[in-house]
This record gives sequence, C-alpha cells and structure tokens, in this order.
Amino acid sequence: MKGTVLRVCLAAVFAGGFLVFLVPVSTGILNIGNAVGMFVCAALFALSLWWRKIFPFVLEHRPLRIFIIVLTILAVLLIALTIVLSVLMVKAAEDYPPGDSTVIILGCKVKGQEPSLMLRNRVMAAVGYLEEHPEAMCVCSGGQGGDELISEADCMKRLLLENGIPESRIILEDRSTTTDENICFSLEKLWEYGFEGDVTIVTSEFHQLRAKMIAGSYGLDSYAISASTAAYLLPTYWLREWFGICYQAVFG
Repeated sequence: MKGTVLRVCLAAVFAGGFLVFLVPVSTGILNIGNAVGMFVCAALFALSLWWRKIFPFVLEHRPLRIFIIVLTILAVLLIALTIVLSVLMVKAAEDYPPGDSTVIILGCKVKGQEPSLMLRNRVMAAVGYLEEHPEAMCVCSGGQGGDELISEADCMKRLLLENGIPESRIILEDRSTTTDENICFSLEKLWEYGFEGDVTIVTSEFHQLRAKMIAGSYGLDSYAISASTAAYLLPTYWLREWFGICYQAVFG
C-alpha cells in the first residue's frame, strides 16, 4: 500500500513538472529547455506508475539490466553537473559592479516594435543602475530578426529614452544575432569611442554565466546586473542554459 501511494505521489510530482515545461509552449516558446524537460518528466511519470511491470521485465533481460545501470550512472553524473552549473549561474548573476561601469544590455525578442517581457525586464534593470550612476554609458546590443519590425537595440534605446536616460549616454549596436556577437560587436563599439576597462553585462539572471564566459574569451572581466525572469519561464530557460553553457565550454 505504501509503495503504491509513493508511486502515485511521484507520478503527480512528475506530471506537475511536465505542466511547468508545457506552459511556455502555450505562449509560443518551445526550445531545447522545455522539450527536454517535458520528455524527462513524461518518462519519469511513466516509470513511477508502471515500475512494478517494468522492473521484472528488466531483470529478465541482461542487456536491459546493463543499459539501466549505465543510464543510472549517467543520470547521477548529469544531476551532479547541473547542480554545479546552477551554483555557478547563481554566483555569476550576483556579481554586481562595485562602482561606475560601462553597461552592455544584451538583446532579446522584440514583438513588432514592442519589447518582450524579458527584454523589458533587462532594460529596466539597466535603467535602475544608470539612474544611480549618471556618468555611466550604455550599449544597447541586438540586431533585427526576420519577424521584428525594428532592431532589438533600437527598441531598447526607445525604452531607455522613455525612462529618462539621455541619448548622449546610449550607444547602439544593431548587427548582432547571438550572445557572442552581442559582446564582440559591443566591444568594438566601445573601442571606437575610446572606452577601456571592465564592463557590466545586463541580461537575464540565467544568462549571466554564459555571457561572462564569452566576455572572458575576449580577455574581458565583466560584472553583472541581472534582470528577473517570469516564474513560468524560468525553468525552461534555466534548463536550456545548461546546454548553452556546456556548448560554450566545449566549443567557445
């Protein structure tokens, strides 16, 4: 009886996890983060409900036993890796600049001519810092996607101006399409203006570690001003970022 209750409770937890990753799909967001999240939760849901049927079948077939053992070892290693990555992501997101710093805002989706929620949060995080540090300059970094009516950089500039940041403090970088290009092209702009030293990257909290890694690949120390992510989106983007960090570590 206790075993049945436990299996049902586990199944309910994994069903809830599946829904967490499914919700962003209803808003048009489907990426490797929620795709993998839904797959894993669905697999664990099925395993929880039908363990009593699956386990005896596995025991009867030696190749399956070996496969399950290998899969379990890999799962433990992956869990350990994701814990380490998450700790590093949190630490990177909290690396706030100690004083005045030049700011680079990394672009995000523009809906027509309006900022997405994630982009708005990044800009508003930058606004708070720029208001506190009136000498700091700001680079708006982001090109124009095929379904965007204006560049992400231009959209960010409009929002900064609406919130009282003078145009003289804003530099546009409107060619980039990736995080690597965001940082590379922004640095080129800053060098054109004669800026040197450290910079502060403004992006979503889950994105800060990879942005810091990319900045480091250009020999640059960077600080972080982190924008919050909507709770219903954070698990999807946090999981997706694990893949992005691993890719950057291997191929960056």
